[in-house]
Amino acid sequence: MAGDTTGSDMKTGSFMSEKSAKIFVAGHRGLVGSAIVRKLQESGFTNLILRTHSELDLTNQSDVESFFSTEKPAHVILAAAKVGGIHANNTYPADFIAVNLQIQTNVIHSAYTHGVKKLLFLGSSCIYPKFAPQPIPESALLTGPLEPTNEWYAIAKIAGIKMCQAYRIQHQWDAISGMPTNLYGQNDNFHPENSHVLPALMRRFHEAKANNAEEVVVWGSGSPLREFLHVDDLADACVFLMDKYSGFEHVNVGSGVEVTIKELAELVKEVVGFEGKLVWDCTKPDGTPRKLMDSSKLASLGWTPKVSLRDGLRQTYDWYLENVIQKKQ
Repeated sequence: MAGDTTGSDMKTGSFMSEKSAKIFVAGHRGLVGSAIVRKLQESGFTNLILRTHSELDLTNQSDVESFFSTEKPAHVILAAAKVGGIHANNTYPADFIAVNLQIQTNVIHSAYTHGVKKLLFLGSSCIYPKFAPQPIPESALLTGPLEPTNEWYAIAKIAGIKMCQAYRIQHQWDAISGMPTNLYGQNDNFHPENSHVLPALMRRFHEAKANNAEEVVVWGSGSPLREFLHVDDLADACVFLMDKYSGFEHVNVGSGVEVTIKELAELVKEVVGFEGKLVWDCTKPDGTPRKLMDSSKLASLGWTPKVSLRDGLRQTYDWYLENVIQKKQ
């Protein structure tokens, strides 16, 4: 039925039995895409289609169209996006809205027109209103104004969710959306200016340890609560959703575990092995007091995260030492 918005007419459970089916992972070099590729390979999938940005510009409609026409993948996981922190969003708002809308529109439309069976679109927790209830349920979408600093990116991602829903209603096409919480893990961005809180802390503690510094000063009081999910857990959830979920509504993907920034900093300090003092600069702003996603819908489907924060931080620091520090030397 064209008006069926439940997705109940869609068949689930066939993804894991089609290990030789062609799967296009868009954005396979990023934090998320690279983890999805690792998970699919570990799970025995043998026919992954991967393209670098220089091989396929996803913002170019005719290039995307000819790619789908030639390759005809059976499944698509859309992890490609232009991402960045507050400074980047403030400086390049046109890029954040235009590039993301172009990527999504081109990939989703070409996937549909060339017979892709199922598509998973990935967004971010920033789609939710600035003052959403905590923990944030999927139903909070479009119930209030967005955080102004990243609304350009958020609007594009909301449009992606709505595009998947629209194609499901009009074309009975199996397009689903997953919205991850704050992610971390190997292939994260450790850049000194524009990295997120967790890799930024890791880098600073490592540099302080290497330089025998007496203390590390961190902005704020350390009291805000945050949620972190290891990217390997997200990849596991993506494979689970491809196999088990065919619903209309987007699905939150979180760890369900809250940690204060203070607890996080202490844990990173311990993992890195920095012996000095941790000092909090309370003259600096704290940001949102609490940000947690309600992932009970995903849990009710039967998925739970497996990587503890401590283990995930250890693995991430090992990767940082091997791939960021050693390459500098």
